[in-house]
Amino acid sequence: MRIRIVDAFSDRPFGGNPAGVLLLDGGFPPDEWLQQVAAEVNLSETAFAHPLPAGGDADWALRWFTPAAEVDMCGHATLATAHVLNQHSLATTGRPAGPVRFTARCGILTAEAAEDGGITMDFPTSSLTPWEPPAEIARALGGVEILTAHDTAEHIGDLLIELADEKTVRELRPDFAGLRAFARRGVIVTAPAEDPARGYDFVSRGFFPLVGIDEDPVTGSAHTALAPFWAARLGRTELTGLQGGARTGLVKVTLAGDRTLLTGRAVTVIDGELLTAP
Repeated sequence: MRIRIVDAFSDRPFGGNPAGVLLLDGGFPPDEWLQQVAAEVNLSETAFAHPLPAGGDADWALRWFTPAAEVDMCGHATLATAHVLNQHSLATTGRPAGPVRFTARCGILTAEAAEDGGITMDFPTSSLTPWEPPAEIARALGGVEILTAHDTAEHIGDLLIELADEKTVRELRPDFAGLRAFARRGVIVTAPAEDPARGYDFVSRGFFPLVGIDEDPVTGSAHTALAPFWAARLGRTELTGLQGGARTGLVKVTLAGDRTLLTGRAVTVIDGELLTAP
């Protein structure tokens, strides 16, 4: 069974966010096996997908697992899966794959590859509900000053926290045990770019200890909340975000009402065989 490791939201190996991708011939194997494979791959997410009969609402069924749990929405592993399908189309037909529709826990997601290699995904925009952060979360983030905080429970279930500046975001050293006490998928911290001339408008980092990921290098799904947040502040619906600590990646976002378009690149770094069948 063929398995790949793809660096998503990067145009070069060892950048962005790596994801496992396993394309299945039939339906999904038992959940226990899927979780064991994801734990073995030990990346922030591993995507599992299988083709669906023609004529339906979607072309592929898609699920995502962290090493510890299944998640409802994942951007970078969707990008990685779309990249694998696009590479297959280029190898067999010489043309990029057309729009690919995935059905997942969060609904129908669409991904389409451009001639230049970029892939644009269509995701639901996350809601932003103002939230009063308790002192404990500020302490877990290292005692930083929180400017604003929002809850995105309706879609991705993250806490979105605005900090003062890019330097504060980059230098953050969270107490992950302290963050784990908050019953959310994760905590996203963000600030405006220090110098937009560098090619991005805002920065962010994402912490997900509750689902077994202390820090996720580039969280595509988080940008469905970051897009409306920064669009309201910067007065533009097309923006670029830089996410990450040790590894970073760029996510181009276009806010289109209740949908957010996420655009990025990906590169396959490992292409191998999984020897253990379900």
